[in-house]
Amino acid sequence: MEKLDEFDIQIIKELEKDGRIAYSTIATNLKISNTMVHQRINKLTEQGILAGIRPIINEKKVGYDWGAFTGITLNKDHDSDRVIEALKKIPEITECYYITGSYTLYIKMIAKNHEHMRKILYEQIDSIPGIAKTDSIIELGCAFKRNISL
Repeated sequence: MEKLDEFDIQIIKELEKDGRIAYSTIATNLKISNTMVHQRINKLTEQGILAGIRPIINEKKVGYDWGAFTGITLNKDHDSDRVIEALKKIPEITECYYITGSYTLYIKMIAKNHEHMRKILYEQIDSIPGIAKTDSIIELGCAFKRNISL
């Protein structure tokens, strides 16, 4: 994989400010050609550095007031692929990580209220075969979230 140069970094920074910015505006701002912007963004996408440009939804504004981080202990760690496929089917689970320590997996989930959260945990997650235990921490708000600085 090629190393990022200053143009790549500046293009990424422009996209971080506004993912809908026109490529021609990026070209003007950086004093480079529109073609160069297109080529660089295509290259960054092909290399997997840019995984896509999508909207960031404010979950609270669309009625999801509760968030939780949940550690999941499996009966057998080799069941993780099957459990992950089942977790993917629950739309309120927005992130899932392999971790070390007391849990096998760590998920982030959102819910509309405490009753919705309880149903996700007890009726959906706990019913997945192979899950031995869950341990949840309620999220009280995100202080910040950002990409790595380039």
